[in-house]
Amino acid sequence: MNVVIIISANAEWQAVKQILSPADVQASPLGEYFAMALATRHSSPVTVFHGGWGKISATATTQYVIDHFNPDLLINLGTCGGFEGRVARGTLILVEKAIVYDILEQMTDSDEAIAHYATEIDLSWLGESLQPSAISDQFSLARGLLISADRDILASDIPMLVEKYDAIAADWESGAIAWVAKKNGVRCLILRGVTDLVNAGGGEAYGNYDLFLRRTRETMQQLISLITEHWSQLTSH
Repeated sequence: MNVVIIISANAEWQAVKQILSPADVQASPLGEYFAMALATRHSSPVTVFHGGWGKISATATTQYVIDHFNPDLLINLGTCGGFEGRVARGTLILVEKAIVYDILEQMTDSDEAIAHYATEIDLSWLGESLQPSAISDQFSLARGLLISADRDILASDIPMLVEKYDAIAADWESGAIAWVAKKNGVRCLILRGVTDLVNAGGGEAYGNYDLFLRRTRETMQQLISLITEHWSQLTSH
C-alpha cells in the first residue's frame, strides 16, 4: 500500500525529524519530505510530508500530495488543544468527523456554509484496528469529532463550541485535510494528540511556547509509536 503521512505545524515537523532522523530530506514547492520504512526494515517505505500550518497550507499540500504521490492511504498526525473538563491532556483522538467552524457568512447562512465543509471520515475499512478497547495501556485513544479554525481556541468561544458542536478539542488543519481527501476519494486517517488544555481563563500553553514544544515532541513520539505498532493492520486493508 502506498502511504503518505502529512505533518502539519512547523513544531510538529521538527519533532518528527528529530524522532525519525531521516537520512535524505527532499524539498518540494510546498514542503520538505522524506521516505523511510516505519514499522520494519522489510516494510514498504512511507512518504512523510511537511504540510504546513493552517487551512491554506493544509489544502494546498493535501492536493499536491494526492496529485504527485497517488497515495492509497493519507495519514495526518499532529497536535490539538483540548477543552478542559471534556478531554484529558495526552489523549490521542482518532477523528471521525472534522468541522471547520470559523466561517462567518453574513449574506445567507453560516451554518449552511459550515455544513458544506464538514467531513465525515469513513473509518469502516479499519475493522477492529485502532479501537480504543484494543489499544494497549501505553496509549489513551478516543474516537470523535475535531473542530478546525485558522486560530487557537478563544476562551470566550468555548461555551458556544461545546453547545453547538459538542466539541472536545480543536486544531488548525484537520478540517481542510479531511475535505480535500474525501473530494479526491482518498482514504484518510487523522490522529491528533491533545498537548494542552484551554478553559474560560485561557490556555495553559498560551504565552508559553516552550511548553508547547516539549509536549509536541512527546505527542508526536506517541503518535508515531501508535501507528508503528499497528502498521500491519493499517496497511493490510
